Amino acid sequence: MSKNEYRDKVIIRKRMIIVFSFLFITFLLLVSRMIYIMIYKSPKLKTMAVAQWTSDVKIDAKRGRILDRNNNELAISANVYRVDLDMNTLRDTMKEKKLSSEQVSSMIATSLSMDKSDVLKILNKKLPGGLPLGSATLKRRIEKSEADKVRNLKLNGILISADTKRYYPNNNFLSHVIGHTNSDGTGLTGVELYYNKQLSGTPGRRITETDSKSKDLPDTISEFTKPVDGNDLVLTIDSMIQHFAEKTAEQALKDNKAKAVSIVVMNPENGEILAMVNKPDYNPNDPWQEGKSYAELQKTWRNRAVSDTFEPGSIFKVVTADTALETDSVDVNNDTFACDGSITIGNRTIHCWKRTGHGTETFSDILKNSCNVGFAQLGKKIGKEKLNEYIHKFGFGQKTGIDLPGEAKGIVKSTQNISDIDLATISFGQANTVTAIQYLKAFNTVANGGYFITPHVMKEIDHYDDNSNQEIVDKKYDLSGKNKQKILDSAKAAQLRGYLERVVSEGGGKNAFIDGYHIAGKTGTAQKAGVGGYQSGKYVASFAGMAPSSNPKITLLVSIDEPDPSNYYAGQTAAPAAKQLFSDIFNYLSIKSDASSQEIAKSMLKNVVIPDVRGMKSSDAQNALKQLNLVPESDNKGEYVVDMNPKPGYTVKEGSKILLYTSQSADYNKVVTVPDVRGTTTDSANSVFNSLGLKANFDEKGMVDEQSVEPGKEVQKGTTINLHAEILGD
Repeated sequence: MSKNEYRDKVIIRKRMIIVFSFLFITFLLLVSRMIYIMIYKSPKLKTMAVAQWTSDVKIDAKRGRILDRNNNELAISANVYRVDLDMNTLRDTMKEKKLSSEQVSSMIATSLSMDKSDVLKILNKKLPGGLPLGSATLKRRIEKSEADKVRNLKLNGILISADTKRYYPNNNFLSHVIGHTNSDGTGLTGVELYYNKQLSGTPGRRITETDSKSKDLPDTISEFTKPVDGNDLVLTIDSMIQHFAEKTAEQALKDNKAKAVSIVVMNPENGEILAMVNKPDYNPNDPWQEGKSYAELQKTWRNRAVSDTFEPGSIFKVVTADTALETDSVDVNNDTFACDGSITIGNRTIHCWKRTGHGTETFSDILKNSCNVGFAQLGKKIGKEKLNEYIHKFGFGQKTGIDLPGEAKGIVKSTQNISDIDLATISFGQANTVTAIQYLKAFNTVANGGYFITPHVMKEIDHYDDNSNQEIVDKKYDLSGKNKQKILDSAKAAQLRGYLERVVSEGGGKNAFIDGYHIAGKTGTAQKAGVGGYQSGKYVASFAGMAPSSNPKITLLVSIDEPDPSNYYAGQTAAPAAKQLFSDIFNYLSIKSDASSQEIAKSMLKNVVIPDVRGMKSSDAQNALKQLNLVPESDNKGEYVVDMNPKPGYTVKEGSKILLYTSQSADYNKVVTVPDVRGTTTDSANSVFNSLGLKANFDEKGMVDEQSVEPGKEVQKGTTINLHAEILGD
């Protein structure tokens, strides 16, 4: 073999190896790609293939109802319709019928009362990669009339299916507890959010084979999974008691020109919330109010009774008093407390709301009089360690566990950071913050004999058996374990209830007193804290009460945020609201009274100071008295009123009879009766005195505590009466 021939063979062999190697590598790459596609990409490709020749439609489940404890419907899901677009089929239909996007969008917009530009935007929408959109939701929750109009367009690719719409038949009623859903039917607030999983149910599916135009193929296998409707949520709320609470809150908001009012009514024996209301509120049928930012909407939706904290003021004295009894820090029979109007602790002076002081008081007295000086001394007897131990035991500084979203914990000062002055102020309700539901949970412990019970709005969750159509209880609220614990001595709790009854019958809560009923309670007026200290003219007025005091069946808390600064005292604002609410509840629940129906009715009437109508024409005088809900009776002897009985200045109940003596002359004796204005504000007292022709001389603003002339004494018009007023802190 020549040298050249040998060289050619070597070159050919090398070339063959290179070609073979290239082919082998290519084969390996192809095999690897096939393995990757067949094994790793198979699930995704299979899903894409199935999507091309099947129609998979999700069928929404019907959301469960929300009911009150008596099965009255509070939230329901009505049957409506939705419109979706199969874009591929719709585009084919538009080609067949030679319709432009402009024409189709105009037809659809007219049928659904939509803006044409919004429909056109959906029709022309593309995927992020630039490819045409495969499907789109056009409009949800439409009525049958609109759905029929869309059907009559006879455009393939427009899909109409069943949908549900959340509806709240009572509008604003219980709105902060119920909450509302978003456009997809998912809970956003209230129990709609908290129990969303139980209410939602499980959606169903319908899968069918389709042709290239997404039309169902005949004689093919289809799969249908029926949706499982959501469970019904039965609340502890009693709609009638809720109605009473809503009415009371609305009236208190209006009467006191307040920023907000919150009321909670509970059964202290089992923690059931019978009513919960915040005013102002909102309509869950239309929660997205125009012109409001999302932050403003969130503020409107917030359940302030659960989410907002405040310094409780004197209602917290119930906790301090119970701690003193539980820890044997006070001898209720022998210990006394001296109040001369103030107490100095370190370099700070704490004033009692009664600047002239209460004198020497017993333990029961400091509670009845709501004496800050007395409670500062009581706090020292207890000590910061024991007081903070019971504050935590009562659940302050931690969530109650209520089944509502957005609950706040409040603030409790740590024991090591409590100074002597802190100990005093904490004892009478300053420094720490609480929520309304947190306070009422602690208050219930005194009411029910010492049991710490979790408050709740869920009574039970129900569902229905398809075969028997019988209601089956799926879940009831569990009051065992951590949801119910004994933390107080029953005898001492009963003892404290007796003291609290005196607060209502004799003390600062007497405007909540109803003849024949034994109501125990406590008022509290707290100045609102702000940046750099307390805010001038801004207060929270509260009243916490329980009844009957010997064995309470009802507890309630009325909290009025920023009442009119000219009359912000809880005894004048929150207590009267509680009185009306208690009265409505007593009648509804048929709670027995010690008094006759006539005596009870009389005690519910408002006190009226008889105005001076002498010198007026008889007809004008009678109209003036009728406007005050008094009953005038004239002797009809003349045109002018010259005397009356009772005399101007007497305090009587609404509906009282006033005798008018008349004459042809307008002259009359200028004698009036000095009214009792103690317990009223200086503005109110001044108005009463002016109406009688008397002059008032005040030493300062506040609540009238003393008057220089005894009520009922007759004096001449123009007489000056000296009135002593206190800046009330209770």
